[in-house]
Amino acid sequence: MSEDALAAAALRLGAIDAAVILGSGLGAVVARARVREKVPIDDIAGMPRPRVAGHPGFVALGEWSGKRVAIFMGRVHAYEDYTQREVAYPVRVAAAAGARTLVVTNAAGGLNETFSPGELMLIADHLNFTNSSPLLGAPAPNETRFPDLTEAYASRLRAAARAEAQRRGITLREGIYCGVLGPAYETPAEVRFYRSAGGDAVGMSTVPEVIQARALGLEVAGISVITNVWHAGASTTHEEVLARVAGAVEPLSYLVEAILTAAD
Repeated sequence: MSEDALAAAALRLGAIDAAVILGSGLGAVVARARVREKVPIDDIAGMPRPRVAGHPGFVALGEWSGKRVAIFMGRVHAYEDYTQREVAYPVRVAAAAGARTLVVTNAAGGLNETFSPGELMLIADHLNFTNSSPLLGAPAPNETRFPDLTEAYASRLRAAARAEAQRRGITLREGIYCGVLGPAYETPAEVRFYRSAGGDAVGMSTVPEVIQARALGLEVAGISVITNVWHAGASTTHEEVLARVAGAVEPLSYLVEAILTAAD
């Protein structure tokens, strides 16, 4: 996308402190924010449109935990025939609008067999199995060419989420997220491989957004809703995923709120 489109998109959002990206079926989390405007994706220059159920396609603007926020109601994925740079475009727009913090959420399959469906997993790190990056090509203005990902998910923001979970009695796992291309769900052999690589959950999003955020200097926190746990004979559908995340909306919203409170 052109820098003119990026500037126009940032102007449409207005000045913000943080951005939140809501994953499949998690749009109801926005109820915790004080929303003053819902902007259709088509009104934001250059913004790619979601084409998958559970991703409504608008941005809620308002305040949350004392921060000016842009809440992206859903996201696009590379399997929808978008490049990873297009997938990460909302992060570039948020950064151009002033955001210093990004909170990413997603629905993910559990690889760790001690997890249970419906639990939340705080992302401690990720494995990029998409075979791509939003940083391919010439670096954009203000973008680090070789970003350091040793603190991809900010430890202090994770600490805020853990403290809130303990205070509210929310079961909060912590682990490594495997980002894959999709859209097919994993084969049993792939599940075994991702587990052997150290993965605790697997999904088709998040990684390009986090890489882009770190290249632009944003602090990041990420939370997965574990929709199913892979084991012998297991299977799932997108409809089952959407049904499972509904029960996680309330505890997830509390954790997002705590992260935003701790953010700069």
